[in-house]
Amino acid sequence: MTEHEHHSHNPLTRRSLIAGSGGLLMLAAAPGSALASTTGVATDGRPVRATGASRASAISQGTSLVHADLHNHTLMSDGDGDPAKAFESMRSAGLDVAALTDHATLLSINGLSRSEWDRTGQLADAANTPGVYTALRGFEWSHPLLGHVNVWYTGSFTDLGGSSSMSKLYDWISKTGGIGGFNHPGRELLRFNNFAYNAALREQMVGLEMFNRGDDYLFDGWSSGQTSPLNACLNAGWRTGLTGVTDEHGTEWGYPEGKGRTGVWAVENTRNGVLAAMRDRRFFATRVSGLRLDATAAGVRMGGSLPFAQGDVRFVVDLDRGPEWAGKPLRIQVLRPGTAAPAVADEVDTAAGRVTEFTVPLDIADGPWVVLRVSDPTQANASPGPAGHPCNDWGVAYTSPWWLTA
Repeated sequence: MTEHEHHSHNPLTRRSLIAGSGGLLMLAAAPGSALASTTGVATDGRPVRATGASRASAISQGTSLVHADLHNHTLMSDGDGDPAKAFESMRSAGLDVAALTDHATLLSINGLSRSEWDRTGQLADAANTPGVYTALRGFEWSHPLLGHVNVWYTGSFTDLGGSSSMSKLYDWISKTGGIGGFNHPGRELLRFNNFAYNAALREQMVGLEMFNRGDDYLFDGWSSGQTSPLNACLNAGWRTGLTGVTDEHGTEWGYPEGKGRTGVWAVENTRNGVLAAMRDRRFFATRVSGLRLDATAAGVRMGGSLPFAQGDVRFVVDLDRGPEWAGKPLRIQVLRPGTAAPAVADEVDTAAGRVTEFTVPLDIADGPWVVLRVSDPTQANASPGPAGHPCNDWGVAYTSPWWLTA
């Protein structure tokens, strides 16, 4: 399958204009699993119960791991499913945090109406169980050329009629106090005006999707001459964390295994707890259910700032997926800004179920950010970048970045 086909750039149908696909596999994780000591793991078509990694970090204290899917659609925009079933489906799939983010109107394609926005809030409120399951209302601002942006934690929504440009959307988010994220970066031609930076929104634009459905977006658009979306976004000055989402448009919210998820390190599994973690970029992107990834650099957790310009930095990485992956060989890649594609400052072989420590010299002269990518070196990246690049293997997870500050 070519990249063009893989991302469904078919201009002929309403659904393909905004893109979407469904899937069917049986996952098995106990509903309300946020109260359990382990996270839910997908099982490939078998209706059995399975467990993933413990929710407790092996290297940090004060937070617990919850798994989130922050990008989903229903019949209220271009999806196929009844919104009344979405939150329960995601909870049954082992997710602890879930959001409905139907599209705002895209030109002639109808998106959310005011009554549907209100209904999304009602459904989220009915499903929300503080401490056990966090249900969120959001929306997806959708421009056919500039790109799509998810917005959460606002009392209203906006579309192209009210926010027809990136600057107008940023003004709207700023005034409402919500948070946003860049969706499937690189799929739309102009790519958020190539991620043109707006300093006033740095703290509110919290996310960049690295896994959308089953796709790794590290090199999305590379074969068409674009730079890595990760480089374009972070090199522009944005301080986004990195997320994984299913972007579900069918009826199997939370399913199947292999679609994106976000692991969130939250003080509590509540709306306020998730918001605080998102604002702190205390989360990681993955497309593997039940995965635990925690990491510190010089004692600072992912998403934080390293208060120096250069030096040897000690990384400590906690990586586990429970008995399903015990001892599975994996690789940690240290990503640095580079130019068109991220440079790989180091590669460290490891295995699931271990805490791994290593030291890498960092210098702000090479760029201010660093990201850890976890990969499976035995599988190929379906969307490769430059020939011979170390990240042309199969991505398992990405930490949120750290930023060097002089």
